[in-house]
Amino acid sequence: MFIQPVPQVQTFVDELNHCVLELSGDKGLTKAQRCWIVFVLMGIVVTGKLCWLAYERSDCFGRFGEAGLRWIFKKSQMPWHLLLRASVLVIIRRYGINRGSLVIDDSEKRRSKNTKKIHGVQKVKDKVSSGFIQAQEFVFMVLVTDKVTIPVDFEFYISDPKQIEWKKQCKLAKKNKTKPPKKPAKDPKFPSKPELALSMLDRFVTNFPAIKILLVAADALYGGKGFMNKASAIEQIPQVISQLKSNQIIMSKNKSVSISTYFNRQQPVKTQITIRGGEKKTVYLNAARLRVKAHGKKRFVIALKYEGETEYRYIVATNLAWRHQDIVQGYSLRWLVEVFIEDWKQHGGWNRLTKHQGEEGSYRGMILSLMCDHLTTHHEDQKILIENKQPCLPVGCVIERLKMSATVETFEELLRDDNPVERFDEVVSIMRARLPERSSSRHMNGRDLGRQTATESLKYRNEPKENTKAA
Repeated sequence: MFIQPVPQVQTFVDELNHCVLELSGDKGLTKAQRCWIVFVLMGIVVTGKLCWLAYERSDCFGRFGEAGLRWIFKKSQMPWHLLLRASVLVIIRRYGINRGSLVIDDSEKRRSKNTKKIHGVQKVKDKVSSGFIQAQEFVFMVLVTDKVTIPVDFEFYISDPKQIEWKKQCKLAKKNKTKPPKKPAKDPKFPSKPELALSMLDRFVTNFPAIKILLVAADALYGGKGFMNKASAIEQIPQVISQLKSNQIIMSKNKSVSISTYFNRQQPVKTQITIRGGEKKTVYLNAARLRVKAHGKKRFVIALKYEGETEYRYIVATNLAWRHQDIVQGYSLRWLVEVFIEDWKQHGGWNRLTKHQGEEGSYRGMILSLMCDHLTTHHEDQKILIENKQPCLPVGCVIERLKMSATVETFEELLRDDNPVERFDEVVSIMRARLPERSSSRHMNGRDLGRQTATESLKYRNEPKENTKAA
């Protein structure tokens, strides 16, 4: 497959440049920077990687080399702090978006146990094996609208090493039945995931004041007092929805009782709800406005389980003026961020050979990966479907269209040349020169196999010995 820029990518980068110029006030992207971004975005699409060497090998016209691509990534004075914001603005303007819901979730990227130079790699509990792995952790924020769903911000999460060591000492003290050590003061250099989510909310409200936020949804990790109180205190956020644990204490008739105990006493109502804009689901639910002890105030709590489930999940919302069905429908949007993460891992280039070193390398690589996701949303085929109120194409289908366009553009450029045969031979020579050459460890050509035959003087060792004992 060839890395040949296609018109859709060039249009996207031109609009990106206009937004960067507008945000910076005086300076946009240079011509070389625009060409580089176009080439890298096409490289992610075609190879599925964020790897300069893979791009060089796929560049049949020899425009960029590995060293040049890496130099621009590391040394060029590109406004990296504006690129993701400008990319989001491109999509917002393309589809006339003026309202939406913000959904927050986290994920991780597994890394080698021996890695030392990649930013933020730490020991993480593996959800599949229940063991521990070395990985990078991220927190994503996605904007869900009635037209498209796009990532708008991210942060790398790094655990506080002092807190980790303190937890280890506490476990050891519990095992030895000794007094646990004093908890160390929180280091502001290592914010928690809810704190990272709050900083992203503040940035979004500041950077996109024209977007009306309908609600904020996140999973149980963000259902604590700190996040929900601070997020709901932001004037532009009318509703914050999360999830509580079953052992959370609520106040009922001046008595403390766990949420699970309270709702197990109630008879659930079987009903149908509409989630994610049209899907009908049969559920059993109960709802009440209760004082949550840990939060120190009254919340709207909903006990919900889908047909066939045995355990309730407990949804909590800050705004008591909403109907329970609207809260449930709003919380169901949280599933869309998981769909985005799955698409990003498969097609964003980050999960294959993404080994850029240092904090800047990781942040810049992630920005390029998310811009590739925006590119698939910006595609002309998506716009046609949206304008005709039809379901959008999944990311994989758009990637295949871009790959096909890249191949067609390559052949068209060859055919348009004054000497197409000579141009074709030149392209073939470039491609052959860039084919990798490595020594195979499988084949033994040129290496000593050994004699692999018996030694004459030792043949007697193989002869059977006669039985000298009397019968």
